[in-house]
Amino acid sequence: MSLGLNERERGTPGALTRQLMDYAEAKRLAAEKDPAARERLARRDDVQPEILYFLAGDESPHVRRAIAENSQSPRYADALLVNDGDDEVRCLLARKIARLAPELKPDQQSLLKKLTLDVLEQLARDQLPRVRQIIAEEVRYLSNLPSDLIKRLARDAELAVCSPVLQFSPLLSDDDLIEIIRSRPVQGALQAIAARNGLGADVSNAVVVAEDEQAVAQLLGNRSAQIREETLDRILDAAPTKEIWHKPLVERDDLSHRAVTRIAKFISASLLAMLEAKHKIAPETTAEVAAAIDRRLSADGMAEEGLPEHRAADLHKEGKLTEDVIVEAIKRGDRDFLVEALALKTGFTPDRVRGVLGSRAPRTIVALCWKAGLGMRTAQQVEIRVANIPPPEVINAKDGIDYPFTGTEMRGFLRMVE
Repeated sequence: MSLGLNERERGTPGALTRQLMDYAEAKRLAAEKDPAARERLARRDDVQPEILYFLAGDESPHVRRAIAENSQSPRYADALLVNDGDDEVRCLLARKIARLAPELKPDQQSLLKKLTLDVLEQLARDQLPRVRQIIAEEVRYLSNLPSDLIKRLARDAELAVCSPVLQFSPLLSDDDLIEIIRSRPVQGALQAIAARNGLGADVSNAVVVAEDEQAVAQLLGNRSAQIREETLDRILDAAPTKEIWHKPLVERDDLSHRAVTRIAKFISASLLAMLEAKHKIAPETTAEVAAAIDRRLSADGMAEEGLPEHRAADLHKEGKLTEDVIVEAIKRGDRDFLVEALALKTGFTPDRVRGVLGSRAPRTIVALCWKAGLGMRTAQQVEIRVANIPPPEVINAKDGIDYPFTGTEMRGFLRMVE
């Protein structure tokens, strides 16, 4: 059974300094017919390397899994398991080898380091995404690995594999990231890049040029990302119709006077208040912003004088409180008018309407819109723009236009907030 290898060649650290079990006993247990006995042997940390190597070829996957997990297994045994037919063996091996990677010194020249890196690189090419994902998650912060290994993981077709490396790896240069962005990677990869700490201005610009709406939202929310003025201008050109950009735009710390003025022209009233408070807008800017708001309300045909309840009541009395009017109120962020309008159209009190809109309960909000006679598409806008329901929780229209619930169900939703 002996391989005729010295300790260094076997690739198992410190075996000579440990008290090992009796060799004859280990050999006897390795030949046991009971796989449970062999598995127990494979899990021990005082077994001779050649015995562990022998067990790496065992017919029982449970024995091979034990070898894959055993930190004392010689690297030659690990190399045998790289192509094992049992997925769990390779997953366990991937986690063990990846966790050994931080101990590899950049200037280290040894057979053990070479064997470890060879196993790591083979696992990074494994056909099972879960194996590659384990490697990516374990090595994402490391700076002592070959850059080619990290670049391969960063270009993986599975988001679960490439995302940890794209977001955290210090081995990816700005040029690497820009090249990956331009290669049109898997959906979600740009969001991972946009979330990187201290993202450079050139990479930020590449994210914006790629026109990935979710990635730009992530970029705007990344306080540490550098965004040049011309890049921000490009964002602001498209921002009026990109609702998910508005709040992270307002929350940025690096907005210029000109950017603040542009943003004020399309965000909701509630965000306008946040914009003014956060950026301590100067008097001249405040006047310019106020003028922009007036122009916007005039364009909407809603700059007439009067309290929201009076305007809503007048329109309702004249039969002009239509869905189009409500949609315009949603767009301009006129929440008070919207509350009064929904109260008039549902017969509920304004306080009850406010309670529903503030409940953050998508089904109840949708039911309120149904009660008001609005279409499901308008209900979606109320969910997103008024109630600030997170995108994953938004209830979407059935077949693109219809309510996804029955009238009985929606009446039940509304009774819950009575």
